[in-house]
Amino acid sequence: MKKVIVTGGSGFIGSNLVNFLIEKKFYVINLDKLTYSSNTYKNKLRNKKNYKLIKIDIINKKKITKIITKYKPDVIFNLAAETHVDRSIDGPKNFIQTNIVGTFSLLEALRQLQKRKINPKLIHVSTDEVYGDIKKNYRSLENDRYEPSSPYSASKASADHLVKSYIRTYKLKAVISNCCNNYGPYQFPEKLIPKMISNIFNNKELPVYSKGANSREWIYVKDHCEALFKLYLKGKNGESYNVGSGVNLRNIDLVRKIVKICKKMKIKIQNKTKIKFVKDRPGHDFRYALNSKKISKYLKWKPKIKFNDGLEQTLLWYIKNKKFLKNISKRSYEKRLGLKL
Repeated sequence: MKKVIVTGGSGFIGSNLVNFLIEKKFYVINLDKLTYSSNTYKNKLRNKKNYKLIKIDIINKKKITKIITKYKPDVIFNLAAETHVDRSIDGPKNFIQTNIVGTFSLLEALRQLQKRKINPKLIHVSTDEVYGDIKKNYRSLENDRYEPSSPYSASKASADHLVKSYIRTYKLKAVISNCCNNYGPYQFPEKLIPKMISNIFNNKELPVYSKGANSREWIYVKDHCEALFKLYLKGKNGESYNVGSGVNLRNIDLVRKIVKICKKMKIKIQNKTKIKFVKDRPGHDFRYALNSKKISKYLKWKPKIKFNDGLEQTLLWYIKNKKFLKNISKRSYEKRLGLKL
């Protein structure tokens, strides 16, 4: 079995990537701090023969170095990150520590291990938010200027710049991916889609920022995992690749679509479950959109799952796995954040 390290493998995308790699017959070492949003939901795919979870903070360079030395992975997928924009507005410190200092610690470990001929490929997973607010009818290109708006996106932009500097200065073997909004199984219910699903299940209002006109691009998480695997196999060292679906939706239209699909699937919409417009978050970017022609042209990757199909699959997963939501303390995601300014 080839060995793979996934940092942040207990997060939403990380959990799906771990499952994806196990199905590909890799031995997966999951390095995760196990924070409030970590997925501890039981998974039948994982056993001692193909999976190991190590609780660790990515900023601990000494331990990270020992783990990489011990397992000598072919590739490291770096998904360890604080991700919720509202929380970054409410308290930026954790985002600076994990997203910037954590990435720096990993890069330093890899730089030192090069001298010992331990040189795994690094796939650094970033976000479309680093490009900032995008004008209508335009899609961000990989060489566009970074203009992050929130502490979250600024921390991810900083990490990207660090990776690029280590590629150039120390000849580190690394690739950067910038992906749009993901949705699918195992997503923590502070994020838009699972929050709406959870509120529908619990007969609660559906809060939408401002008038819901903000536009986001959406990709099913398994398509993202396929793209990351393609970057491991064929991604050119030193390059950045946008990973998107080309499907943009206004937040209000997305929420209405979720309600419509719920009705189609005979999920009861109760009397309190209505859209409620709430005060916008500070510095809220209006639109993100990616031009993903590079990965399509050079690596022959394209998303396979249509948005409506993916949304139905997501709803079905949450219906079949209601314990996933029940096991999460509501206090950890029901409070609105990022509005103290």
